[in-house]
Amino acid sequence: MTEGSKPTTVSPALLRHAASIVAGNQALAWETEQKVLDAARLERGVLAVLRDPAKGFYLVAVDEAGEVVGQLMVTYEWSDWRDGTFWWIQSVYVVPPARRRGVYRALYQRALEMAKADNGVCGVRLYVERKNTPAQATYEALGMMRAHYEMFEVDFVLGSELA
Repeated sequence: MTEGSKPTTVSPALLRHAASIVAGNQALAWETEQKVLDAARLERGVLAVLRDPAKGFYLVAVDEAGEVVGQLMVTYEWSDWRDGTFWWIQSVYVVPPARRRGVYRALYQRALEMAKADNGVCGVRLYVERKNTPAQATYEALGMMRAHYEMFEVDFVLGSELA
């Protein structure tokens, strides 16, 4: 991304964006949790979403040079309490030269617009690594509120520090 340029498009990702999304997810895992993801497994996972809309979708921000500079993935959670679907924002990544330039804001606003336009969506959620305070500040600045839930898991692939 060149100095001062902004993403020219935010749109649903296509198969041609897979390599950029894989690279973004690898960088995200390392930056936030110092985890090295298995590249082949990650590529299969990204392609599964790109090929099967029932799993979710990715949005990408592309700069004027045609490079993917940001991404986010949306997956779905049914809420019986609300008789609707929550959209979960995941796999958020912005390449370092594009940070603090509105890339995530553009991705988030597009996802929010899409969610609000879908009568079956009852809300938007995301989870964030506890120590990732810059991301938390960004989410709060965009109007998201901290939920009163804690997250628990058993991870069969990447493991768990507590398991």
